Amino acid sequence: MRCSRLLLVTLREDPAEAEIISHKLLLRAGYIRRVSPGIYVYLPLMWRVLQKIMQIVREEMDAAGAQECLLPQLQPASLWQESGRWETYTKGEGIMFTLTDRQQREMGLGPTHEEVITDVARQLIRSYRQLPLNLYQIQTKFRDEIRPRFGLMRGREFIMKDAYSFDADEAGMRQSYEKMYQAYCRILERCGLDYRPVQADSGAIGGSGSQEFMVLAQAGEDEVLYTPDGQYAANVEKAVSLPPEPIPSPFPQAEQKHTPNTPTIESLCSHLNCSPTQVVKNVLYQAILDTGITVLVLASIRGDQDINEVKLTNEITRLVPTLGGQQVLKLVIANQENQNQWAAKPLPWGYIAPDLPDEYIKKDPKIHPHFVRLFDATVAPLRNFVTGANRVDYHWVGANWGQEFPAIETTVDIRKAKAGDRAVHDPQQILQSARGIEVGHIFQLGTKYSAAMGATYTNEHGQEVPLVMGCYGLGVSRLAQAAIEQSHDEHGMIWPPAIAPYLVIISVPNMQDQQQVEVAEMLYQQLQKAGIETLLDDRPERAGVKFKDADLLGIPYRLVPGRSLAENKVEIITRKGHQSQLVPVEEVVAFFEAKRP
Repeated sequence: MRCSRLLLVTLREDPAEAEIISHKLLLRAGYIRRVSPGIYVYLPLMWRVLQKIMQIVREEMDAAGAQECLLPQLQPASLWQESGRWETYTKGEGIMFTLTDRQQREMGLGPTHEEVITDVARQLIRSYRQLPLNLYQIQTKFRDEIRPRFGLMRGREFIMKDAYSFDADEAGMRQSYEKMYQAYCRILERCGLDYRPVQADSGAIGGSGSQEFMVLAQAGEDEVLYTPDGQYAANVEKAVSLPPEPIPSPFPQAEQKHTPNTPTIESLCSHLNCSPTQVVKNVLYQAILDTGITVLVLASIRGDQDINEVKLTNEITRLVPTLGGQQVLKLVIANQENQNQWAAKPLPWGYIAPDLPDEYIKKDPKIHPHFVRLFDATVAPLRNFVTGANRVDYHWVGANWGQEFPAIETTVDIRKAKAGDRAVHDPQQILQSARGIEVGHIFQLGTKYSAAMGATYTNEHGQEVPLVMGCYGLGVSRLAQAAIEQSHDEHGMIWPPAIAPYLVIISVPNMQDQQQVEVAEMLYQQLQKAGIETLLDDRPERAGVKFKDADLLGIPYRLVPGRSLAENKVEIITRKGHQSQLVPVEEVVAFFEAKRP
């Protein structure tokens, strides 16, 4: 392709709409253009990058035994209602675009396709002889993000590869899952990315386990905790660790102390001259269920620790069937401002104890009459601890479980792990932190969807049993931008050769110099004939402008037929590191054939 014919408009200044470097560079280099918040045009250079990524994805999916198909973007609400996710995606998370057709049927634009593929499976899979089966697609998805940002990182419309496996049993599903895990590793390696697979929370997709594939980059929205020995890595939403050992309490006897103006852990510990590791912190949450019922959740955790609200939501979700619902639509911290929605009388904010009486809850059929009390594992071993006394300006000191407060029967993990904690698998290993961009997520779904939607098969014993499923997502457009976020410099982007729009750009310094033009044309034709994807910058621009644009575009190699032609050589600059070398003209094709991904 000749730059004189390419739709190429570069910018020298950063666009005001862009916040992170990869977004700025993609806009400046003319790869994408915004139509609306979270909605972008993929211009010719970007489309070539995406096609390269999609080809790698297809090759690895096909090699793993998956079959490509194409599922509808427009999906009936009835399928999502069968799985129980319609309310979650339209009201809870609120990320599905919905509409009503002329027959007054509710429809949605697919943010994901578990329901549709399960419907296909229940119609077409009849026997164990058809298993295992893995179907995948590469398609545009839609999510109504509250705040689209960072370009293609968090958009409202994006390209995604999603695959769905169907097996006869859990063992088969785990084998399919492992195949996809290995395929994802190969995809990211072939794309030239520095990545890390991490344990992850399954979120609204569900299932028994999942892993995310993180491209490591400082602008990543996710925090990854890992150990130096390489034996553990997890998204902070899922991560577990060992907290510091608590300091022994200085309060040998139980009593209620007057502690005026101490509603926070910091002010309380300063007043009592004690450690936060000796404090039981009680945080009240308000959970809204899909049935409209409000549930008050009192979470107790050690004073020096923070609550992981993803873990907390998961614990509440496990209890939802006993609370009058199926799903948690919303979870917020209860406070003095919103207590009038559910409180029978004002609460002692800042001084709440683990045994806060149910009498504080308003009698209302839409409000669960009892506090759901969850105890993090960090509070169970505490002795002679400090906690609220359920009256303003007073705290218990020297309190114990089974004495001043009821014994704890069950503990949960609702604690947020953090860098500096000790690892569970080896306390000598200390968790470290890195930022990551999630580009892939794979799930062990089990029978979550097949059981709910009646997707069964007949096993070798003639029994009808649910299909065991896995699902595997990969953000194609997000991966492309993540590559730039990971690989750039002050001059522009640096594409890994395997996914670069072109491998070589020939920058002619002076279009008035006949020798430069002739050599450039000759090499352009030879490289094209050899299958080397080449961009010829034949614009009537100054050499400096062309060189700056070449760096901005991030093409892996720049070929310059300049002064060195006097020695029958051309200059080749490697974009990564800006290393320069002179290569004889007759050896140029062989040079790039050796560099071809």
